[in-house]
Amino acid sequence: MFFNREAGYERKRKKLLTKAPAGALKDFLSVPFPTPNTPINEVPILSVDFETTGLDANKDQILSMGHILLENNDIFLSSAYHKIVCTEGDLDEKNVAIHHIMDDIKASGDAIESAVEELLKALAGKIMLVHFEKIEKTFLQAACKQLYGIAPVFPIIDTLMLAKRRMERESTLFPPSALRLFNLREQYGLPRYNAHNALSDSLATAELFFAELEAMNYKNPPPLKAVLV
Repeated sequence: MFFNREAGYERKRKKLLTKAPAGALKDFLSVPFPTPNTPINEVPILSVDFETTGLDANKDQILSMGHILLENNDIFLSSAYHKIVCTEGDLDEKNVAIHHIMDDIKASGDAIESAVEELLKALAGKIMLVHFEKIEKTFLQAACKQLYGIAPVFPIIDTLMLAKRRMERESTLFPPSALRLFNLREQYGLPRYNAHNALSDSLATAELFFAELEAMNYKNPPPLKAVLV
C-alpha cells in the first residue's frame, strides 16, 4: 500500500513538472523524491510548521513558517528557519492571543511569494514532516495554486498519524486531545516549549518524530514507506 502511494507521488511529480512554470515550483518538482525503500535514517527530512490566521486554507492565510532539517538521525539546529509572512487584512484578538504575532509585526514580514519560494527550495528532494498534515499540506498547496496555478504533491510524515497508529496497535483508548503535539511530547518526557511559534513547533515535531520512531521497535531503521501518511 505504501509503495503504491509513494510510486503515485513520483508519477504526479513528473506529470506536474511538465506543467509547472519556470521558477521555484519547477525547481522543486525537478528533484525526485526519496525512494520508498530508503532506510529512514538515510532520508533527508524537513520538519515544517505554519502559523495561520485560521484553519481554512480557502480563506485564511499563512502567517509564519518555521522549518528545520533532519538527516542521519540528527536535527541540524544550524538549519533552523523562521519567517513572518505579511498577510492581508487585520488580525483579530483571538488569533493574536494564540500566536502572539501582531499587525505591526506581520506588516514587516516577507511577501508570501518569497516565503513560499524559500520553503520550496528547502524542501526539494526531502520529505516533509509535520504534526497534523491538514494544515501544512492544504495551506502550502493553496499558496502554490495561487502563485503558480498548480497545487504540487508532497510526500508527508505526520507525527500525529504515527502516534495514532501506535495507540491503535496498543489497543489504547485515548481522547483526541492525547494526539496534540505537546501532550504527546509529555508522554515521552520531552521538554515543554512555547507553543504556537512555527520554529519551536517544527523543532518539537522533529524531536517527537524520533521518539515515535524509537517506539516502533524496529530492529533496523525502517524504510520510508513505513512512516509515510
